[in-house]
Amino acid sequence: MSMKAISLQSGSSGNCIYVETGGVKLLFDAGITGVQAEERLAAHGRDIRSVDAVIISHDHSDHIRHAGVLQRKYGLPVYVTPATFAAAAARCALGKMHDVRHFRSQDKLRIGEVTVHAIPTPHDGADGSAFVIEAGGKRLGIMTDLGHVFKDLIRLVSSLDAVFLESNYDPDMLSRGPYPVYLKQRIKGPRGHISNGVAADVLCRAAAGNRLQWACLAHLSEQNNHPDVALRTHREVMADTLTLYVADRYKASDIFTVA
Repeated sequence: MSMKAISLQSGSSGNCIYVETGGVKLLFDAGITGVQAEERLAAHGRDIRSVDAVIISHDHSDHIRHAGVLQRKYGLPVYVTPATFAAAAARCALGKMHDVRHFRSQDKLRIGEVTVHAIPTPHDGADGSAFVIEAGGKRLGIMTDLGHVFKDLIRLVSSLDAVFLESNYDPDMLSRGPYPVYLKQRIKGPRGHISNGVAADVLCRAAAGNRLQWACLAHLSEQNNHPDVALRTHREVMADTLTLYVADRYKASDIFTVA
């Protein structure tokens, strides 16, 4: 059983990842509009109305602000933790939602033949989760907005066949960039994001287990990173030992396959 995944958009302007496997089709996060999601899926021959669920990682607007539209316009059930939903409802205009299904971090969601493992993260959301999608012996990770390299992260990544992993910022670009000091401290702090170098170290150590087929660098900062910088940093650490992709901030990726 293979898995297919598409990053529909990744970054602070909006996040959404599509995964299909075992006859199940899932969207992770709802940070782009319904029209954007529909058109980008259609360009790859996918119908948004056939999606089985939208699963939300945390309450920041770039991950949840269009969940209400996806639920109402396309009839998609939205899976979200109670704390995430409450925090997002206070921050975003989600509108009325008639099919909201709650889970908790550390839960296993069973959707058809697919199991989605929720993993708590130390990011500064109300109740953030990373995810592992498992079916037919294959495991795909969606791991952005991590905060820091928390306990067991490397072991977890080494157990995957492929991963979307945040590689948010270049430390030098962040230090020289236009952000105010408090925001720079938040980004590089223990509840913010992980840098290119830290992400590269995670992948290098995880790839030693020889299970990872590919990694897609995700959630790159527009101001404090660049795809070429991120790739160069990873290659300096890992050479060509792992296939790497970079998720775009404003458009969909190709279809990635976990064989």
